[in-house]
Amino acid sequence: MEHTEPLTTTESTDHSPAPSRAQRRGARTHRWRRDTVELAAVFLSVTAADLVAKLVVHGPEGPVVLAASAVALLATALFHTWWSHRHHLHGPPAPDASAPPGPPAPNAAEGLKGPLADFEQTALWRVRTTVQDSPGSLARVCTAFAERQVNIISMQSHPLPNGTVDEFFVRAPHALTRTDLAALVASAGGHDIWTDPADAHDLVDVPTHVLALATRTALDAAELPIALRRLFGQCAIRQYPGAARRGGAGVDGHLMRLPVPSGDLIELSRPHLPFTPTEFARAQALVELDTLLGPRVPDVRARLRLPAGADLTVRRADEGDREAALAMHGRCSPETLRRRYHGPVRDADRYLDHLLDARHGQTLTVEAPDGRIVALGHLMWDDGSAEVAVLVEDDWQRRGLGLDLMRRMAALALEAGVETVYAVTHSSNTGLIATMRKLAAPLDYQVEEGTLVITAHLAEAAEELPVPWPTRPGR
Repeated sequence: MEHTEPLTTTESTDHSPAPSRAQRRGARTHRWRRDTVELAAVFLSVTAADLVAKLVVHGPEGPVVLAASAVALLATALFHTWWSHRHHLHGPPAPDASAPPGPPAPNAAEGLKGPLADFEQTALWRVRTTVQDSPGSLARVCTAFAERQVNIISMQSHPLPNGTVDEFFVRAPHALTRTDLAALVASAGGHDIWTDPADAHDLVDVPTHVLALATRTALDAAELPIALRRLFGQCAIRQYPGAARRGGAGVDGHLMRLPVPSGDLIELSRPHLPFTPTEFARAQALVELDTLLGPRVPDVRARLRLPAGADLTVRRADEGDREAALAMHGRCSPETLRRRYHGPVRDADRYLDHLLDARHGQTLTVEAPDGRIVALGHLMWDDGSAEVAVLVEDDWQRRGLGLDLMRRMAALALEAGVETVYAVTHSSNTGLIATMRKLAAPLDYQVEEGTLVITAHLAEAAEELPVPWPTRPGR
């Protein structure tokens, strides 16, 4: 009976045959010959260098030898450049026709054909939908996106009592329209679908975005309305003094109410998209941070030198400037106060408490060298726009203070994402009209019963506006 030994196989990632003994001996011989040739070349180079050195030092024609060597080196370099260029132009040698055909080389142009060709030009979208809170609901939406080559960049969920709101930031082929995206999500079981074009600013993840807004709010109380608008997109924000007791905090569809401990009520409305409890929690956290830090205005200043030689200071005003502002009111004529406040002169002083509160906007002040306030500028947030107003003491008018304040306030509005500002005045106030015209921005005029509303569209004048402050703390 024939006995057979068991065979043992060992897997290996190297499938090339092992070298034979003759091959190993040939490799050793090749290395020995190469070392001998390199050693001989070294000796030859040393001998040639010694010969050239003796000719240059002791020979009568040393400079000629050096010049000839330089010419020879230059000619060699030029020949090498020509040869390399000729070889590059001719390309690799033609393949052997007798060789068996291999796989075709990849072609970049052909590689873009097919479904992936749509990614050559894509668009960014924000897509929001409500789905059932059940296993697989999110997977069905993601699968629908994948089938149409829609890339999900980021996603966040907002839990609801009877479902979940999923918000996607996606990159989709240009061939897909807003209607196509909505139909795609609807086919995967989504409803209450909302889509909106996005841009590169939306690439920031939500925690980073919220932390940046909280930082800005912590530095400046006037940033709270701007932070809420940037957090929720296009929404109307109104603050009602002393109205917190009229309605409790919470979300009611497209309306969000945020009571402030001071007694005010902040109301946000967004007609195109309902708010979620998650968004309410984020907004409430920003309001609580603002309340905890209390009134605060950054210490920012700029120098303003007039042609007459006066050296003035422009800075942010706060509640501590009330007495100085009241003193400036006392130095203004009744006509100046009437043009600014559009009402009885005796009511001008009571407006200061509201204007100097940083939660309603930003107030700029111009200080003379002796510390007196000679001009005030008010930038008051109003939904997606802002109201601007300027008051200059009579003795300091027609020196460019009003224009400087108006330009700075316009720049601050643009920095906050507000692209339109408006001024309310009398139709006879030619000074304010001339100041608004000097903003180099398109203006709209609306006159009703002697009241003139001038609206400036700042986007087209952005390059003409100055930097409000040379340095800003924490920015």
